[in-house]
Amino acid sequence: ELHSLGVNKIVMLTGDNQTTAKAVAKETGVDEFYAKLLPQDKVTKVEELLSQLNDGGKKRGSLAFAGDGINDAPVLARADVGIAMGGLGADAAIESADVVIMNDEPSKIAAAIRTSRKTLSIVKQNIIFSLAVKIAIMVLGAAGIANMWLAVFGDTGVAVLAILNAMRATAKVKKS
Repeated sequence: ELHSLGVNKIVMLTGDNQTTAKAVAKETGVDEFYAKLLPQDKVTKVEELLSQLNDGGKKRGSLAFAGDGINDAPVLARADVGIAMGGLGADAAIESADVVIMNDEPSKIAAAIRTSRKTLSIVKQNIIFSLAVKIAIMVLGAAGIANMWLAVFGDTGVAVLAILNAMRATAKVKKS
């Protein structure tokens, strides 16, 4: 599901043994995995992955890391986007993360991506609409057609419409 959302490469970094890591990677569709990593090894591997994304000084993507343990906290903080998994995850992981998913279902990461994309789209719509209305009222005001009351009404109307538009973000996001 992550690949269908445009995620190019899924890499698993784990402290588990090779056999367990291989079985989990196969079941979940992970592209690459690295096993028996200590916390500092995870940080080193994330630094390598980040340097691959920043090849030649030009950023070619973002790195997200999902984890739930205290050993994941340094990597969650270092990643472009840190995702703490599970409401019962370690406090250090939750505090280090940018996003907290309140259960341990990896499928929720895809849902979070869809929701964030929908939210960003709505924010852009609201900004463009708000600026267009305000510029139109300013031009009408400069031409002597609009007065202060139209400006107040326009500003309030734009705010109400932006709120109503933003409420769409709470609607269920369809799977791609």
